[in-house]
Amino acid sequence: MSATPPSVHVTLRIPGAWSHPGELVERLPAGCRLTPETLRLPDGAELEFIPMPPDDQFPDIFASSCRQPATDDELATVGRYTVNIGLKGPGGSLAEAHTLMRAAAAIVQAGGAGVFIDNSALAHGGGHWLALTDDGGPDALSFAFVAIVSGEDELWTMGLHVLGFPDIVMRRSDVGPDGEEIIEVIRYVCRGDRPIADGDLLGDEHGPRFQAAATASDEWSAGSPMHNPFGRLKLTSLKDIAEGN
Repeated sequence: MSATPPSVHVTLRIPGAWSHPGELVERLPAGCRLTPETLRLPDGAELEFIPMPPDDQFPDIFASSCRQPATDDELATVGRYTVNIGLKGPGGSLAEAHTLMRAAAAIVQAGGAGVFIDNSALAHGGGHWLALTDDGGPDALSFAFVAIVSGEDELWTMGLHVLGFPDIVMRRSDVGPDGEEIIEVIRYVCRGDRPIADGDLLGDEHGPRFQAAATASDEWSAGSPMHNPFGRLKLTSLKDIAEGN
């Protein structure tokens, strides 16, 4: 019997300057239905609907968390937002992540300025979010949900659990200044051709090769949206392993 996959809960925040709830409802795309508790998509998928009041800190947090710069109009809307539309639903697979994308896109189409992801502390302007949703492929999903965090000695991902994968850790010395190496690993993982597990080898004879090793869990507690229940894998250069033996 296969093990039950870890449970992942994803929370998205979509700020908007709606004057009243009816304005949001009226502007939703055809086939979407909003109740006081849920947003229902045309295909029947439902997400928990959690309207949240504005606070003074969120506009700056949103702007500083954008993976790509949001437009001036989007940032202006965030600056005067009247409510954060919270959407909460299951993650843990590419399909579920795309459902979350589509749900947030419906709120953006109804006037939302962009999307902030609690699970990775990433934000996207509304226009970028709609483009990523239209694409819907593994690269678009990883770009939307997965952050890369840079420490003094290591780089690591945050948010891969939204897509159903362990986070990746790499030494800074194994990654170039543009981070291309860890980006390529993320893309490889999200294509899902073969899951990466403890002890697996990555790379080919024409470039750097790495061995994956399960490592200590992240600093987030199990109740945090940033905690990855799939764990973490540290990639170590085979050259470093050989030199250490």
